[in-house]
Amino acid sequence: MEHTGTTATPDVPSIPLTDSVSIPQVGFGVFQISASTTQQAVEQALEIGYRHIDTAAAYYNEREVGDALKATGMTGKVFVTSKLRNCDQGYDAARVALDTTLNNLGLDHLDLYLIHWPFPAVDQYVETWKALLEIQQEGTIRAGGVSNFLPEHLQRLIDETGKTPAINQLEVHPSFSQTETLKFCKEHGIVVEAYSPLGHGSDMKAEPIQQAAEAHDVTPAQVVLRWHVQSGRIVIPKSTHAERMRQNLDVFSFELTDEEMQSISALHDPANRVGADPATFVQSQSWANQKSRGNIPD
Repeated sequence: MEHTGTTATPDVPSIPLTDSVSIPQVGFGVFQISASTTQQAVEQALEIGYRHIDTAAAYYNEREVGDALKATGMTGKVFVTSKLRNCDQGYDAARVALDTTLNNLGLDHLDLYLIHWPFPAVDQYVETWKALLEIQQEGTIRAGGVSNFLPEHLQRLIDETGKTPAINQLEVHPSFSQTETLKFCKEHGIVVEAYSPLGHGSDMKAEPIQQAAEAHDVTPAQVVLRWHVQSGRIVIPKSTHAERMRQNLDVFSFELTDEEMQSISALHDPANRVGADPATFVQSQSWANQKSRGNIPD
């Protein structure tokens, strides 16, 4: 399969990751979408206009994502991201894991491959990063990056390899905006991609977001996603409802004022993390581990 290149839909801009690789700023995430419904959801997202799909080995639905790409004739025409499980970290293991991911997706190379967590308990993320750098040079991945890496993890990668990740996928939403990590990424030219971009349900009810939604005649979710993209971040909202998929993609027809942006940013509370703390996260992400924690739906 020859890669034909990826482009965003007309209303969705792309952000450069490297000199030759750009990523559509709004993508479709498939975390906690069951394997039995992933293909249908991805096919619907592609029909609506998404050209960026974000999955991971630890989601256990890569094969269904690949089936959707094949069924819609979009293999090689969509920007695809996947991530390396914690239990697959290490130089040699990472190479084997990527082969499995490519086989699952039906691809001969990947647009973006991320180390899912630093997983400091096993202390293999530097060796894993070295493997990704070599794989990128070989052309099997177009860009390499990380997910859930804090400044201390990022600095160590830079210090020990001389290479900076192109992207850091982080939990970022109005009530938890990780200001110090965002600052570090900006200073080092690392693009930030926000997962759980809508945060808690309470984020949507916050007064600044409600006021902005009314002022611009859009939904609160659209306001939050606009806050992200106007800040230069990539977002990967998840939904299995067609209308919400459309709304999540339609965030480029209005612009928040500086005051609205500042009011939303001011909602940050360091106690409002939705997911795990990267400094202490010790889960293996094996199938049994993910199932036991409810990350793989029935």
